[in-house]
Amino acid sequence: MTPTSATTGSEIAIDSHIEARAVKKAAWRFIPLLALAYFFNYLDRTSVGFASLTMNQDLGLTATQFGWGAGIMFAGYCVFEVPSNLALYRFGARRWIARIMITWGLMAAATALATGPTSFYIIRLLLGIGEAGFFPGVIFFLAVWFPARYRTRVLAWFTVSTPLSSLVGGPLSTWLLRMDGVLGLAGWKWMFIIEGLPACVLGFLVLRMLADTPADAKWLLPEERGALQKAFEREGAASGKKKDFRVALKDPRVYLLAMISFGFTMGSYGIGIWLPQMLKAHGMSVMETGWLAALPYFFATIGLLWWAKHVDRNGRRVANLAVALAIGAIALGVSTYFKTLTPAMVGITLALIGTISARTIFFTLPARFLSGQAAAGGLALINSIGALGGFAGPYLVGYLKDSFGTFTAGMLGLAIVLAITTLLTLSLFALIRDE
Repeated sequence: MTPTSATTGSEIAIDSHIEARAVKKAAWRFIPLLALAYFFNYLDRTSVGFASLTMNQDLGLTATQFGWGAGIMFAGYCVFEVPSNLALYRFGARRWIARIMITWGLMAAATALATGPTSFYIIRLLLGIGEAGFFPGVIFFLAVWFPARYRTRVLAWFTVSTPLSSLVGGPLSTWLLRMDGVLGLAGWKWMFIIEGLPACVLGFLVLRMLADTPADAKWLLPEERGALQKAFEREGAASGKKKDFRVALKDPRVYLLAMISFGFTMGSYGIGIWLPQMLKAHGMSVMETGWLAALPYFFATIGLLWWAKHVDRNGRRVANLAVALAIGAIALGVSTYFKTLTPAMVGITLALIGTISARTIFFTLPARFLSGQAAAGGLALINSIGALGGFAGPYLVGYLKDSFGTFTAGMLGLAIVLAITTLLTLSLFALIRDE
C-alpha cells in the first residue's frame, strides 16, 4: 500500500465515523418527534373505526355510508397531495410539516361536530385536505437528511408508528368511548377531540426542532455537516437521479409504484378500518374489541422492525417487497375460510405484518431514482394515487358487507387486490436494480 492510498483510506474511515455521528444526532433529534407525529396522524385516520361502534347509530350511518365517510378523506388528501409537497419543497419542510399538523389536528377534533352523514363526509374531506402531504413530506425530509445506507432503518423507526398507533389506539379509543355523557358529549366526540388536538401541539414542536437541510442545522458541528454533504454528493454522482418534477411525470416507474402503493394501502386500511366491527360481530364488548384489535399490530410492530433491519443488511428491496405482499395476500385469503375467531385472527395478523412491512420497504424505492424537486413531487404523486386505496379499501368492504351480509366477501376481495399487487411488484425487477 502506498502512502497516498493509506492516507486516503484513513480519511475515508474518519469521514465515515463523522458521518455516522451526524446521523445519530439527527436521528435522535428528528425520529422520536416525527414518529410521534405519525402516531397521531395514523390514529386520527383509523380511530374512526372504533368511533363507528357507537357513532354510526347516533349519526344514522349504514355500512356503505360509513365506508364512504371513512374513505372520503383520501379524496381531499389525494387532490392536494402533489401541490402540498411542491409547496413543502418551496417553503421548507420545517414550516410546511408544522402547518400540516396544526391543520389536521383541528380537523380531526372537529369530527366531534358531525350531526349526520353529510356533515360527517364534509369534515372527513377537510381532514384529508388538511393533512395532505404529511407522509411524503416526511419521507422527502428524511431522504434529504439520511444517506441511503441508513434509510430503511430510519424509515422503519418512523413508520413503526403505524402498527403502534393501532396497538395503543384500540384500547385508548375504546376507553375514551366510555366518557359517554361527560359534559353532555357522546364518548365518540370525546375520542375525536382528545386524539386530535395533540397534533396541533406537536406542530409547534416541529417548527422548533426541524432543520430543512444539514446545512441549516446549527446543532451539528461543521465537520458533521460536511460529512453528510459529501455522502449525498457521492450518491448523486453515482446514481444519475432525476431532479426535475416534469421529468418524473414521464417516468413509468413512478406510476407503477403508485399502483403498487394503491394495492397495499387498500389492503391495510380495508382491514384496519373494519377490524373493530368484525370483532364486535363475534359478540365482544367495546373494551374487549379494543384490546383484541390491538393484538395483530403488536406482532406487526415486531415484524416491521425485523424486516427493515434485514433489508438494510442484505438489500434485495424489490424481492422483500414482493414476499411481504404475497404473505399478506395468502394469509388474508386463507383467513376467510375459517368461521372461528382464532384462526381468522392469525390470518389477519399475518396479513397486517405483510402489508405494513411492505409500506416501509416500498418507500425506500423512489429515492433510488428521484431527488430534489422530482423526489418531492414524485413521492407526493405516488402517495396521492396510492392513498386512494385508503378510500377504496374501506368502501369495498362496506359495499360487499351490505351486498352479501358478511365480512368474508370483503376480506376475500382485499386478498385478490394484494395478489395483483404482488404481481405488479415482480415487474419492478425489469425496471429497478434490486440491491
